[in-house]
Amino acid sequence: MKITSIKQQVKRADRYSVFVDGKYSFSLSEGALLESKLASGQELDKEQVKEFKKLSADDKLYTRALRYVAMRPRTKWEIEQYLNRKEASPALIDQILNKLSIIGLIDDAKLAQAFVNDRRLLRPTSRRKLVLELRKKHVADDIIQRVTAGEADEEQAALVAVIERKRRQAKYQDDLKLMQYLARQGFSYDDIKVALQDH
Repeated sequence: MKITSIKQQVKRADRYSVFVDGKYSFSLSEGALLESKLASGQELDKEQVKEFKKLSADDKLYTRALRYVAMRPRTKWEIEQYLNRKEASPALIDQILNKLSIIGLIDDAKLAQAFVNDRRLLRPTSRRKLVLELRKKHVADDIIQRVTAGEADEEQAALVAVIERKRRQAKYQDDLKLMQYLARQGFSYDDIKVALQDH
């Protein structure tokens, strides 16, 4: 069995189709193709073709994982769940997670810090709610403690910002409704009472 040609795909310019004995056999990403050192005219046996077809499937899944992470940062657990849904083997999941880690696309501490900073800037909320949201993403407790450590100082400022934003809506002119909303956001009753007296 001979590789008769290797052609860049039209719809997916990042992948290359490998033709064996004049027929399409499998495709690889540019990186995987370079690693494989395949070339036109190269002879392959049946077993090697089978191995390259498996590599092709694994490579496609790695590319999908890259796209999944490119949409927005994800925790290690979120990527693992994504790969489980795609029915990847445990060994392949470990391999992909390792590759993504090496190139810096998995970093739960960095993600958690960015998440807290974004919330602080765009949608102020309580420390308690931040902790719950990070736990939902399966960020390790030690990381959560570290990135939310300074939140006690920010808590009052976040509470005031939420009150000021909500006061613009007619339904939150009523203190009781606003208190209930703020309690659902994870702010403490005592802090709410103090902040409402001033606003």
